[in-house]
Amino acid sequence: MYRYILEDARHVLPFNEPASKLVIGTSTLSFHHDEVFSQVFKGGLKLGDSFKLAGQMHNIRDDEPSFVYRDSLWFDKEFLDTFIERAKKSGKACQAAIFTDEKVRSFPSYTLPLATSFETTGTDAASGRPIVMVDMWYFPKGYTKDILPIAIDSESQPRGFYSVPDFMAQDKVEQLTHYLPKYGLLSIESWVHIFYASVIFGVFTRGYRFEENIKHHNFTALKLLWRGIIEQKQVLTTTEAVKVGKDTIIDPSAVISGPTTIGERCYIGPGAVIDNCAIGDDVTVSQGCQLMLSTVANNCFLPFRASLFMSSLMSGTIIAQNTCLQMCVIGRDSFVGAGNTFTDFNLIGETDGRGGVVPRTIKASNIRGELEDVGQVVLGGAVGHNCRIGSGMIIFPGRMIESDVTLFASAQRRVITRDVWYEESDHHTTKVAEKLVQRQYPRQDERDERTDQHTWERW
Repeated sequence: MYRYILEDARHVLPFNEPASKLVIGTSTLSFHHDEVFSQVFKGGLKLGDSFKLAGQMHNIRDDEPSFVYRDSLWFDKEFLDTFIERAKKSGKACQAAIFTDEKVRSFPSYTLPLATSFETTGTDAASGRPIVMVDMWYFPKGYTKDILPIAIDSESQPRGFYSVPDFMAQDKVEQLTHYLPKYGLLSIESWVHIFYASVIFGVFTRGYRFEENIKHHNFTALKLLWRGIIEQKQVLTTTEAVKVGKDTIIDPSAVISGPTTIGERCYIGPGAVIDNCAIGDDVTVSQGCQLMLSTVANNCFLPFRASLFMSSLMSGTIIAQNTCLQMCVIGRDSFVGAGNTFTDFNLIGETDGRGGVVPRTIKASNIRGELEDVGQVVLGGAVGHNCRIGSGMIIFPGRMIESDVTLFASAQRRVITRDVWYEESDHHTTKVAEKLVQRQYPRQDERDERTDQHTWERW
């Protein structure tokens, strides 16, 4: 089967890079695609930026089946396998679709907010439920205009990770519940989608599947129990639940609970607590750090007492001591100084129409820079690539700091209440700093104009 890639050249804020180059979990989105496809496809072709459906699909080879998708889509292997299996059974050219009604929960909650690419709407012929089309196609023998929609339900399950006082929850029953999908798909058009892909659809869903596997498969449960007896450990801390790469050093006093993966040549210091995380290669987690439901990409450095809760770090980032990140995304090669706090909750709520007060949901920017309600009552912030954030700042929920920004804590700017753009970077205030700081990630409209030529490259 051939693989054709439709490039999405739009830049995702605040990173000023296309989605395919951004780190999701511990690897870039393009590498994630390669991993998902590795056991399904044998080769591929690459389409240019200005790909048009009607004008280019006829170039797809007809000597064997082909798969076409937009490279800013994140999807798991379960979603891909289901779509391919159902498409093959139909024997027709097919396009993926997702249900959008409230029965699905995870797609309306995470996939649709802030997304601008799901423009085609319709109704599933079999069930009559509303759907939106996804830029993902299967062609058994070359291009044809007769395309069958294949609608996929996420089959999500509600899971709460803790219970909180009633005033923080919109619904006393839900208590900050997340909806973990059996089949996951996102269009990466905002830093919020990176958070969803890395954490909610990533490590959180992985933990849920791990628990379900133990619950419904006796052999897996017995294998885990037997490993705990042999290693004299609690079952979720055994090597069956905690996968560690070679040449990684872990202090005996560190507490690591699975499912957790730790890459090669890492150092986990004394007193560190890690619970259901994905950690890349060459990562240092020093004394007293706490990580829960988070992802840390390659070459990151966390000095003592840094804390991550449901956050995602891209490669080469430093999070200094006593800094707390909650539901945040931090870009590549950035430094977040000591004692910074990224808040994740609006202190002032709104009336519910019945005399009560509920938390206000948080707004964030889509790919056009427009503010939209994301439907979440707790959400952190985002820092772009190559940023330098000074010590002792407080960042309000949903705020972004653009790539290449330097911030100094001062009486005038210690609390970040709105997005910070490159033009507002503090390195502009001194001539010496302005010469030292080089911009590496300009905005899309500031880069050289792209050619409009359609290019095909054999993968």
